[in-house]
Amino acid sequence: MADFLGMMKQAAQLQSKVQAMQEELGNVEVEGISGGGLVSVRMTAKMQVKAVKIDPSLMKADEREILEDLLVTALNDAQRKAETAMQEKMQTLTGGLGLPPGLGLG
Repeated sequence: MADFLGMMKQAAQLQSKVQAMQEELGNVEVEGISGGGLVSVRMTAKMQVKAVKIDPSLMKADEREILEDLLVTALNDAQRKAETAMQEKMQTLTGGLGLPPGLGLG
């Protein structure tokens, strides 16, 4: 029974740490860039877009499709970076717990 109580206490501590980490992820920001910096997207590690910057040279009617493509690329780049930041935070949190590989807590 003592082992079970210890496990429950550990689970409660882990839950508390996960909640704190989720709050931290809202403060971690990454930037996705495309077109050599013509388009950039800033987002949190929780995938909330904070800002989009578009170089004025792309603000032409005949450049619309290029701009759309660059925006998608910048968003995808930012998302990859946000996912990496989230995984790094999770690794820090769960590193010493001996959890099975692939166990998602986020």
